[in-house]
Amino acid sequence: MGLITKGPDAAGRADRSRMINRLREMNRALLELNLGILACGMVCQFAGMWLARQKGSYAVALWLGIALALLGSWHMYRTIDRALDLGDGAAKAMIAGSMLRYGVLLIVLGIIMVTDLLNPLVVYLGYMMMKVAAYIQPFTHKLCNMVFHETDPVPEALPEEAEPEPQQ
Repeated sequence: MGLITKGPDAAGRADRSRMINRLREMNRALLELNLGILACGMVCQFAGMWLARQKGSYAVALWLGIALALLGSWHMYRTIDRALDLGDGAAKAMIAGSMLRYGVLLIVLGIIMVTDLLNPLVVYLGYMMMKVAAYIQPFTHKLCNMVFHETDPVPEALPEEAEPEPQQ
């Protein structure tokens, strides 16, 4: 009796396919920003392997900052998405969201400074990976296009912007 079973390769392909489809459904700008944050975090972690004296403390502080950056980028996405639906109250919602993000960051940094468990500058370095990731977004965009086998659309002029044809 010959049973046909899926091998580990078929199951692995199905898992990868599900993961890629899930990533495609995610907001593309947020995905690219998060990839940039993680890539910058790995570069800082790699540099810290040789430069930091307390490697464990450095790693924990760095990845705490990176986790805060990832949460901050998600919160920024949600705030912008909600503010787009508010109309006149959008500016206040954006300011409130920014204040909340920086308030949480200040509270976490304050707790770290008072307890002296981690280096607050390294936590802040991890949080600033969100800013660096925004600058390297064109590179992460190209990487995502390669992974998802996509290309950017070629911009075309709108009909009202097109050059009028010369009269003869």
